[in-house]
Amino acid sequence: MIHVFKFGGASVKDAEGVKNLSKIVVLNKDKQLLIVVSAMGKTTNALEQLATAHFNRSEQLPQLFEAVKTYHHHLLTNLFGDSNNPIFDQIANTFVEIDWILEDEPHPDYDFNYDQIVSIGELVSTRIVSAYLNHIGLKNQWIDARDYVHTDNTYREGIVDWKKTCHHIQTNLIPILKNQLAITQGFIGGTSENFTTTLGREGSDYTASIFASCLKAESVTIWKDVPGVLNADPKLFENTQKYDELSYSEALEMTYYGASVIHPKTIKPLQNAHISLLVKPFLHPHEPGTTIHNIPHTHDIEPAIIVKKDQVLVSLMTKDFSFITEDHLSAIFGSFAHARIKINMMQVSALSFSVCFDWDDLRFHKLNSLLQDQFKIKYNTALELLTVRHFKRDLIEQLSSGKIILMEQFSRNTVQMVLKDI
Repeated sequence: MIHVFKFGGASVKDAEGVKNLSKIVVLNKDKQLLIVVSAMGKTTNALEQLATAHFNRSEQLPQLFEAVKTYHHHLLTNLFGDSNNPIFDQIANTFVEIDWILEDEPHPDYDFNYDQIVSIGELVSTRIVSAYLNHIGLKNQWIDARDYVHTDNTYREGIVDWKKTCHHIQTNLIPILKNQLAITQGFIGGTSENFTTTLGREGSDYTASIFASCLKAESVTIWKDVPGVLNADPKLFENTQKYDELSYSEALEMTYYGASVIHPKTIKPLQNAHISLLVKPFLHPHEPGTTIHNIPHTHDIEPAIIVKKDQVLVSLMTKDFSFITEDHLSAIFGSFAHARIKINMMQVSALSFSVCFDWDDLRFHKLNSLLQDQFKIKYNTALELLTVRHFKRDLIEQLSSGKIILMEQFSRNTVQMVLKDI
């Protein structure tokens, strides 16, 4: 049976991380393995800055690009030592693709620019990992995910053509995996016009589930810098608790509300194909981590605390002070869809519709332009959205203490609050 391993940026942020990846591969060398790798370290953030600088024709462009190339050259030197190794030229040639983009005027669609530039991070990281594994005797084949994951032209959130994708994966990849392990990229796909798309921020988990579903894999393992799926972000909270196992439905709920350990689109393809998802610590590969699989949904579990920062709360009111009707809501939701903004929380009253979502400057201003003729718009930025699954009242009071609650919503199992610092 085929197994899919996914390694995130934190697990390959330096030479030691790549070497640790190779040790995990050695431990599993008897398996048919497809390895999905993200961009290294904070490369995606750096390339996002580069894409924005190019779009805005910033003078900082050369320095930003040089920093990305220097980081990878340093990592290569620590891994291979000898700069005569062919991988140095391969990586330099891959970065030339960005050079070509930067020499031209930016495309008027920012999202198109973003995908062509930011996707290079995954191409570079996987070439490095593949070369290192071959260098130490772990024979593997580098494959281009854009030849397998086929999407439409929705840049920055490509919609997968599942029929075409599965056909190419089953026809072309299964024979490769019978003979050797394969290395491919997370996060990216390709259009019928041979342009690159990305699948949404942190989309490498989703890539792993796409491949696993089409391959009918035994399992997907996501290797993280945490012991498994925790009930809260250990960077924000002390004494977090690890879940030994979760149902598909509970994991779906947690990711929908913004739990960052797994990409929201990851779970459904695995649930449909009855494929288990394991989240394990890459520094302690023998530990069991967390298993997400088909078990009965239960409410008797540790409360899950999810914090989303950099939120905006928008309130819309009709200009003639009429009630918010279904026709108004239809126009509002259509505008959100057109601006490609995901709603994290919403509330409707007689005279207003309030909604909380992630701040994105370009998308917010696009939404504003779509709605300003029909509605009065008020908004607050730099807010925090707190979501607690399986909440307890004393915990809610503790988490919201010292903050202003701008909007709150309770259901049977979940509470959400939009908070502002006092």
